[in-house]
This record gives sequence, C-alpha cells and structure tokens, in this order.
Amino acid sequence: MNTLDFVLIVGGIGLVFALFYIIWSYVKGLKGCPYEIYLLFFTKVTEYSAYGAINISFILYLSADMGLSDVRAGTFMGAFGVMVTLMVMIVGPVCDAIGIKKTLLFGAYTLLFSRFLMPFMPNIYLSFLFGFFPMAFGLAITGPVLSVGIKRFTTKETAALGFGLFYTLMNIGWAVGAQLFDTMRQTFGETEGATLPLIGVNLSTYQLIILIGFFINIPDLIAILLMRDGVEMTEDRGVVVTPTARIGDGGSIVNAFVSTVRNTARDTFIKMKAVFGEKAFWVFIFMLAMTVFVRLVFSHFHYTFPKYGIRILGEGARVGSIYGVLNPTMIVFLVPLVASITKKISSYKMMVAGTLISSLAVFIAVIPPQHFEFLTDTWVGELIYNRWLNVPVDRQTPLYFTLIAFIIVFTIGEAFWSPRLMQFTAQIAPAGKEASYLSLAVLPWFAARLIVGPLSGWLVDRYTPEGLPAGLENYPQQHMIWVIVGSIAVITPIALLVFRKIYITAENKGGVDAAV
Repeated sequence: MNTLDFVLIVGGIGLVFALFYIIWSYVKGLKGCPYEIYLLFFTKVTEYSAYGAINISFILYLSADMGLSDVRAGTFMGAFGVMVTLMVMIVGPVCDAIGIKKTLLFGAYTLLFSRFLMPFMPNIYLSFLFGFFPMAFGLAITGPVLSVGIKRFTTKETAALGFGLFYTLMNIGWAVGAQLFDTMRQTFGETEGATLPLIGVNLSTYQLIILIGFFINIPDLIAILLMRDGVEMTEDRGVVVTPTARIGDGGSIVNAFVSTVRNTARDTFIKMKAVFGEKAFWVFIFMLAMTVFVRLVFSHFHYTFPKYGIRILGEGARVGSIYGVLNPTMIVFLVPLVASITKKISSYKMMVAGTLISSLAVFIAVIPPQHFEFLTDTWVGELIYNRWLNVPVDRQTPLYFTLIAFIIVFTIGEAFWSPRLMQFTAQIAPAGKEASYLSLAVLPWFAARLIVGPLSGWLVDRYTPEGLPAGLENYPQQHMIWVIVGSIAVITPIALLVFRKIYITAENKGGVDAAV
C-alpha cells in the first residue's frame, strides 16, 4: 500500500464518520418527532437522487434524442424552469387544503407517470405532453410540501435541526444522482443505450436514466403510503393525529385539488395586485434580483456544463462527478462548519464575501489549462485521473484540474452566501406581510430563467459547437463561455457593495420598510 492509498483510506473513513456524526447530531435533536419526518427525509434522498440524474440528462436528451439544436434545447430548459417556478407559486399552498400525505401522493403519482412514459416518447411534442409537463407539476407540488411537512413534524425548537438535516440529505441525494448519471453513461455508452428485455424496445442512455428515475420513485410512493394522515407535532401536546377532512365534490381528491389550485391562483393574483402597489415590495424584489446573477451559475452547471464537458473532454467523461458529486459533497461538510465559525457575522457581510468568492471562481476556468499541467505526474493527477474520474491516458488533459479548482472555490463561496441568502430574505420581509413577500420572492429568478436557457444554448453552440473531435485544440475559444458566465456572476457582489446602504439598513432595522 502506497502513501496515497493510505491517505485515501484514512480520509474516506474519516469523512464517513464525520457524515454519520453530522446526521446523528440532527437526528438526536429530533427525538420525539413523529416517524413521518423520517419517511419524509427518505423521500427527499430518493427523489433528489432521481431528479439529480434526470436533470443533468435533460439538456443532452433534448439534443441527442429529440433532435433539438443547442439553442432550442437551452431555450426549452429555460421555459421548463419558468414553468416549474410558476406552478410552485400556484400549487404550493395546496397541502393546506388536502393535507401533506394526499399532496405528496398526488405528486408521487404524477412523477411516476411522467418518468415512465417520457422515455418512450418519439418526439418533443409528446415528450412535453406526457413527460415534461406532468413532471413540472410533480416537482412543483412535492418541493414546497416537503418543507411544509418538516415544519409540521417539528416544534419551534427543533425546526432548525429538521431543516438542517433536510438540506444535508438533499445534497446527498443530488450527489447520488450525479454519480448515477456518470455510471449509466459508462455502462451503456454516451448515447447507445440498451434494448429492454421482454418488450424489446431500444432506449438511449439518457432515456434509460429517466426510466431509472421511475424505479427510484417507487420506494418514494411506498414511504408516503406509510405516512399517517393529519399528523402534526404540537408545542404542548406532542404528536397529534387529526385526519384531514375529505373535501371537494363527493370527497374526490382530484376535485379538491383542482378547486384548491383554482382558488390559490385567484388569491395569488389578488395578492400580487395588492403588493405591486407598495414601494417596499419593489425594493425587496430589487434586493433579491441583485443576487440572481451569481445564482445563475447553477443553471449553467445544469444546462451548459454537460455539453461543454462532453464535447471537450470526450464521450464518457464523468462530467456529473466533476460538479454534481463534488459540489454537494463539499456543501454537506462545509455549511455546518462555516455556520458555526461565522454565526456572529451579519448575513450581508457573508453574502458579499461569499458571492465575491463564487463569482471570481468562475474565472479560474478561463486560466489556460497548461498552467495546471505540472500536476499531471503528481499525487493530485493520480487521484483525479485514475482513482476518481477514471480518465483514459489519451484524454488526460489538465483542463480537469482547471474545472475542479473552479468548482472547489465556487463551493467554498456558496457555503458562505447560500444559507445566509435564505435567512436574509426572510429577515427583511415586512412584519405581517412575510407570506405575501416570500411567496413572490421567486419573481427575479422567474425572469432570469427566461434568459439563462437561451444564453446557455448560444454559448455551447458558439464556443463548443457539436461535431468536432474532443480535445482542447479543437475548441480554442472554449474559455469564452466562462468569461461571459463569470462577468454576469460578478454583478452580484458589485451590486451588493454599490447598494450597501439599502441592504444594511434593511437587515439592521428589521425589514425592507426601513430601506425605502
């Protein structure tokens, strides 16, 4: 056993114990909560494993299997993101009417339906009708409801622990999904796929990944069925079970759901009309809009990075692991550490420092890879090329070092600003109007998604066009993708500094009203 093997074994064991300690610390504090919270956590891990693998595959599926160009595929994904966001605004509150279990069941059935049929759809129109649209519906339902469930299954004292474990397991699920994405591609080829036994239908690799998501969702459904209806953790009486009343015409869950969505859409419109006339609301939206630019880097990881990586690094390159495994794995360990060290530092300062680190990290990908070539014959090269990413000798380019350094530094910054952004958003919402303001806080992100999808498609089409052999020498302008992405991302820390007075006033005086 050489030194590197020893370090990897010891380090791996240490990380496993650290992960168990983090999870156990959360679980220990949740003693007394109903068992439904653990079923909820299980659904979070499994759903994010499925969603993580499928989401990375979507942009590739649209081009390879549906025949969309880079720009059209990027535009489609941008529109899909907008559709999910819009549905969250409309159907998110539905669980208040029909209960957590019924809402999760509705979402689970919708996701199972879409992920089973979508791989067999022959064109983009049917894929949208039977795949993307119902999947967007399922994602919009289950996402907010999982958060509501944690709030109902915990007390005021244990809610922070519940959401902490929720965030940890979400990242673990995402890492599992990204690993599954890479494993499927290495097993079945980049696009070749396999013929399904019994029915004799040939599916591409990306279609197989979507179908795998269906099978991962089956345990989800079982876990939801095991939940009790109307469970709630109270402050004074402990666990209380009050089954939700059957509502709607004849007690139909579908009628109840449709009625609730219709009423929620109406109420959302009325709420938007009321707050749109308030100056404080537009200041609130402006403050959040300035943070969107660095957040768009995540969209580029999902829409731009897969095609970029495969075209330059070659088919089979483990692009899922480079971002989708490395980033969430680091976040799991970094967020609790950073939170404990910086708990006395204001959210504004943490957002400035974090977004500055993350946005500047993008420019690491602009550095000519030759500057990292000295790492090739070191233990770093051995670790990355041979022990982690299994890169063939003829494809061992120093670009791997560049991209990994970019992801590492970006993630360190993310650990600073991402949790604090959520805290800051809730903190500056005006007292008594938190629900209205927070439900509409997605508007800047909603608008940004209309742009980032087409931009992503244009970037890969312009600087890493399809059809050229893999290799840096064939894409001399590939770095321009990250010049443009980084230039957009750095707007956030600059804006935070330029409008410093607004942010500090809103934070220190307890709301956006003070900043107006």
